[in-house]
Order: sequence, then structure tokens, then C-alpha cells
Amino acid sequence: MRDAVIVEAVRTPVGKRNGSLSGVHPVSLSAHVLRALAERSGIDPGVVDDVIWGCVSQVGQQTLNIARNAPLAAGWPESVTGVTVDRQCGSSQQAVHFAAAGLVAGQYDVVVAGGVESMSRVPMFSALLDEDPLGSEFLARYGGVAPNQGIGAEMIAERWGFSRTQLDEFSLASHEKAAAAQDDGRFDAQIAPVTLDDGTVVSRDEGVRRGGTVAKLAGLNPAFKPDGVITAANSSQISDGSAALLMTTSEKARELGLTPIARVHTAVLAGADPVIMLTAPIPATQKVLRRSGLRLDEIGAFEVNEAFAPVPLAWLADLGADPKALNPNGGAIALGHPLGGSGARIATTLVHHLRDNGIRYGLQTMCEGGGQANATIFELL
Repeated sequence: MRDAVIVEAVRTPVGKRNGSLSGVHPVSLSAHVLRALAERSGIDPGVVDDVIWGCVSQVGQQTLNIARNAPLAAGWPESVTGVTVDRQCGSSQQAVHFAAAGLVAGQYDVVVAGGVESMSRVPMFSALLDEDPLGSEFLARYGGVAPNQGIGAEMIAERWGFSRTQLDEFSLASHEKAAAAQDDGRFDAQIAPVTLDDGTVVSRDEGVRRGGTVAKLAGLNPAFKPDGVITAANSSQISDGSAALLMTTSEKARELGLTPIARVHTAVLAGADPVIMLTAPIPATQKVLRRSGLRLDEIGAFEVNEAFAPVPLAWLADLGADPKALNPNGGAIALGHPLGGSGARIATTLVHHLRDNGIRYGLQTMCEGGGQANATIFELL
């Protein structure tokens, strides 16, 4: 029976908005991780059947099918095809799902799944161009309310009863965990440093802040409601970055002399209310556990994307998972959230964490625009 295994996973450091990576074209950023995949695995890129690439703002420098342009920019053979995926923040996690499905179905033998977003060069919502993306029938169904992710985060905080202090404490913990991971070198093996045109080498995630306090965060103004609890500090950071996973089957890995890191055990989707927007990781996790046949306590590490602090906190409250196993190396509040690249960044961090710590099962989920979520269980091999 065919399966889908990950044999290499690599990412760029995550750059702050207008930070070190803002001068790098998103095609070049993507090409960088593709070259790193080939170099680290030793494969001939010509064996890759397809590149499935997540990207949310497919406009400007990220348009014209960046999934095709990236392998060509990387110097890979013209025979290597590419397709760009948009499932909002879950785009590159969906790329992993599509890659796994293609491997199991026999459509692929070797495939790359990943993604990119340069939010410095292609700002969020650039694709709207003052147009209405929803239409009158959508708005009529939801009482004329156009979904807003920040307001959705405020709705979650209110519904679950989270205080500003709780959200800020969670955010500080994300930075503390990410800083500890940096200091311990836990990210080193997964990061492919980027050398800029001036010779500067960028090798560390730029968003990690040290020495914060709840008192300092309390001085920030709410971002979406005058009396709200969501601020820049308890929200994910606007970022630049790319990540990619080299995937194949166990049989093909043996043939190519590759050693699998992890298997895609189970992959599902879930949809929920698009107005509150950010709650679907809860039903997605419930669904992936049912379909996998695994219990929650069999999962040794969880990655729930920190789009806003209320999202993983609500997930934790409803699922009852071990808080110590949640985002053990920090999350998007500290590391950043390069939209189309985040799913692959999280998967890369998770499979490295499983291997480094001998953890058999890891679960990844993330909220997405439109009230959707992917959930994926990886099994260490």
C-alpha cells in the first residue's frame, strides 16, 4: 500500500515586515528553499514530479504561478511543474495534503510541498484592488457583515471569556519558548540561512522579542475595537518567509536511498462560521482524531497556529490537551506568520521537533480565512 513520507523539511528564517528579507523577491525566497531541499537530500531535482506551493496574495511579484517560477529560478529542470494553492493561511499545509493524496493515489512518486509569502513586498489584501470579493448573496446570508479576522479574534475572546492579561501572558510565553529554542539551537537544522546581496547572512527568526512583561504589553492600544483585547502584541506578526518539504513514498525513498523523517498519518479539513472565522481548528482536530483512530493523549506535540492568542487558547480550552505540548518552540506571535508559507513552516518545525525528541505523533492545525481549518497528524519514522 502506497504512503506519503517526508524525507526533508527546510525553511528560511522568518523575517519581520520591512526587515532583512524584505529585499528578497518571493520567487528567489522560494527558489532558495528548493535548492536547500535538493542539496540536503542529495536528490536530482529532475525526479520531482510537481511543486505544490501555497501563496495567499497572488498578485504583483507573487502572481503568474509562483510555483512554476520558483523551480525555474532555482535552476531545476524545465520538466519540473508547479501549481499554486490558496487556502488562505493554510495554503502550504493544504499543499502538504495535496502532495500526500497524489503520492497515495499514484499520481506522484516525488513531490515538493511548501509555500511563500513576502508580506513586505506584497502587502496583505493587495489582491483586492478596492473590489468586493464576497458578493451580495454572501453578505445577505450573514446579515451584511463582511468578515474581519481581528473582530473574529475579539469575538472568540469574548465567547470564551479570555481577559487581556491572559492573552498577553500567552503571547509572552510564545516569545519565551521561541527565544529558548533559538538559544538551544533547536531551529538550526531546519533553517537554510539566506545570504543577501550585500553578503549579510540571515540565519535567525527576526520576530522573537526578549524581556517583555505584562505591564509593558498593557500599554498597547487595542487594534480592532476601542474597548477590545486584541493588540499587536497578542497577534501574529506580519512576516516574510518560505518553507518546503520533500515528499515521496516509503518504497521510492528506499529506491532513492533517502531516509524518511515522518509519515503523513491523517489529513482532514473542517469548516465553521466564516464571521467569527477562526474557530475551525477545534472541529478539525476532533475530526482528525476520529479519522486517525488516535486518542488526544497519544499525540506528543501540537502546533496550533497563533494567528491571535485567543485561537490556540480556545482550542486548548475545548480539547483539553496538555498545555506543555502546545507550540513547544513558540508560534506565530513570536516567530511570525508569512501567510502562504506558514503551514509548511509549522510542518517543518513540527517534524524536526518529533525527530529531535523521539515523539511518535504530532498534530498541526491552523485557522484560515472563510472559517476553515486543515488538521494533519504526522507519525515519526
